[in-house]
This record gives sequence, structure tokens and C-alpha cells, in this order.
Amino acid sequence: MEMSCVGVCTTRHTTHPGFRLGRADLHLRRNMWIIEYFNAAAQRDMGSVGRMGETGMDRTSSDDSRRLPASAAATALRAGGGTPPSGWRAALAGLSPSYFGLVMATGIVSLGSGMMGLPLVSRLLFLLNVVQYAVLCGLYALRAIHHPRRFFGDMVDHLRGPGYFTTVAGTGILASQFIVQTDNIRVGFVLWAVAVVLWLGLTYTIFTAFTVKPDKPTLDRGISGAWLLAVVATQSLAVSSALLAARIGQPFRLELNLMALSMWLWGGMLYIWMMSLIFYRYAFFRFSPDDLAPPYWINMGAMAISTLAGSLLILNAPAAPYLVSLLPFLKGFTVFYWATGTWWIPMLLLLGIWRYVFQRFPFQYDPLYWGAVFPLGMYAACTWQMDHAMGFGFLSVLPRGFLYIALFAWVLTFAGMIRQVVRIMRASGRAGPA
Repeated sequence: MEMSCVGVCTTRHTTHPGFRLGRADLHLRRNMWIIEYFNAAAQRDMGSVGRMGETGMDRTSSDDSRRLPASAAATALRAGGGTPPSGWRAALAGLSPSYFGLVMATGIVSLGSGMMGLPLVSRLLFLLNVVQYAVLCGLYALRAIHHPRRFFGDMVDHLRGPGYFTTVAGTGILASQFIVQTDNIRVGFVLWAVAVVLWLGLTYTIFTAFTVKPDKPTLDRGISGAWLLAVVATQSLAVSSALLAARIGQPFRLELNLMALSMWLWGGMLYIWMMSLIFYRYAFFRFSPDDLAPPYWINMGAMAISTLAGSLLILNAPAAPYLVSLLPFLKGFTVFYWATGTWWIPMLLLLGIWRYVFQRFPFQYDPLYWGAVFPLGMYAACTWQMDHAMGFGFLSVLPRGFLYIALFAWVLTFAGMIRQVVRIMRASGRAGPA
């Protein structure tokens, strides 16, 4: 009754004209009162174990459900009551929107291995990527069905929303794998079409929501390297469109090359917009080790995939007259993109040393680390392709070295993911069936 009195008194006080709280504040205070009540009830029960016979019935059956720590009670309240999820249910509820970065990283390492004479590695990673893509599609569908508020709420969150662009990039890269590694144009075209639909839906949903939502974070709390996944998604369509255009005849070859060119230009435009804000955040806001999440490697990865798309457009120019007239522009900006991506590598390495060595930030598996593996593989692939398209002939050592680094990073990250999956399965086994 004491807690009830406090709640009523405080509620009445908040209705005073000089002290009005918003509805969100009232909900927050109400939830905190309930959490405190759970803790108080648990403490009272622990002190009254010896008096359970006073009423002639066992009170533990009715009170055990209220013995929750504050964090667990808060989770239950957010979920609408009941027992908080555990094991695989909790993992599904909290599934990162960026998890298709796994498909992106595996796909580009597979493609790079094929370019540089490792056919067995390329084939094995391709088959694995098909399985990973199917599993992730199923998990995302389950999350949308069982946790729709979190699934769609993440989509309009400034930090988590851009992670959904990995679905576009992952689909586009898998389409490129089918086109290049199996010559299966039909499946490649279907995946390309799916990627286009996803790109349209996510681009205009996410950025429209960011524009019109009433409550927005400050720049230092609302932007990260993950925003550049929108650039990667756009350029993945440029890459897959250029690959399709090179392998089909008229009447669609010219249209697909124009699609590739348009996406390539849009991606460059988005990078300039977003990178200006990200660099401003770098230089003029406090930067903690926790802020330097792995997606900041997309600073380089976005330029790498732009280089790959530009190189493919250069190679496609003989089949599209308007590309021939744009060749000086295409070559200049392709090298510009590659040089920009190359500039980022030492910078990101130094920031990584600062984070893990000097600041001693814990190094443990996070799905966001796929956002660091992908740029390494993409830099290897784009450098190899640019060297071929521009006719340099002296950059062959660089892509091969980065491919081996990407393979090593992929193995480490994949091992960390497997360990996490095993832990989740063990936790689900201890929790027992629902």
C-alpha cells in the first residue's frame, strides 16, 4: 500500500499546472515504481519465510513470479509482461539488423578467391553463402513475425536502421556470385530484382522516417559508419547490373548499363553527403572506444565497392556507346574512389590500435565485425579488377595480400560466430522447452 500511496501522490503532483510531465515521462516513472515494487516484494518475502503458515497457504507460489531483478522486470515490462525471453528466443528478439553482413563478407571473399586462383576456396564459400543467406532470410522472417515492434522499430532507429541495408548488399553480392561463379543468369537476375525491390523499399522508408520523426538524436549519437551501408547497397546494385549487362544481349544490355551507371553515381553522391557528417563527428565530438564500432571500416569498404563498380563499367564501355563517351570520367572517378579507400586503411588501423591496445577495449565476437571483414575482401577484389580495367599491370601483389588478410579475418570472425551459436543453444537447452 505504501508504494500505491506514493504513486497516487506523485501522479496528482504531476498534474499541477506548474509541473506537467509528458506521457513518456509518466510511463517511465510508472515502470520504475513497478520495478521497485517487485524488488520490495521480493525482500519482504525473503524476510517472511518463517511466517508462511499464518494464512494457512503457501505464499511462494503467488510471490515467486514477482522476484525479479530490476533489469529482468524492465525487460518483462517492455515485452508486455510475462517471462523475459532467454536462449534462442532472446537471440532472435535481439538479432542485429546488420547480420546480412555475413553474406556480404563471405560473398566478396569467395569472389576474390575466384579472381586470384583459389577455385576450391571460392566454391566452398559460395555454397556456404547460399546456406547462410537462406538461414538469415528465415531468421529475419521469424523476427518480423514474433517481434514486429522491435523488427520495424529498428528500421527507423538512427543507429540500427542503416544495418538493414546489408540485406540489399548481401542479396546483390549473392546475385553476383551466381552470375560469375555458376553462369546462372536466371537465378542471378531474380536475386538482382529482389535487391532492387529491397533497395527501393528500405532507402525511402528509412530516410523518410529519419526526416519526419519528431524525436531525433544529436549528431554524435545518431550517426556512425553504418550509415555508409546505404552506399554499399547502392553500389552492389551497380556491380550486379554491370555483370548482368556483360552477359546478356539486347534489348536489355543498354538499359542495365545505364542502371549500373546511375547507381554508381548515386552511390558516390550518398558517400559525399554522409562522409562529410561522419568526418565532422570524428573531429568535433568526443570519441570513446565504444563509439569506434567495426562498421567504421565501411568508410573504406564503400569506396572499394565503388571502385569495383567503376572498373566493371569501364570494361562494359565497348558495348554501350554512352559509356565510351564517359570513359575519361569513369576512369578518373574510379581511381579517385580507390585512392580515397586506400587513404582510409592506415587511419582505421591506427584507430583500431588506439581502441584495442591503448584503451584496452575487449575483443569479443559481435556481428558488426562482418562489417570489417567485408571491406578487406572488397579492397582485394576492387584492386584486382581496377588493375585489369585500367591496364596498370603493377598492382597484382596488393590484392593478393589483402585477400589473405580477408580470409584470415573471415576465419576468426566465423569461429567467433560459431562459439556464440553454441552458447545460445546451450542456454536454450538449460532453459528447457517453452
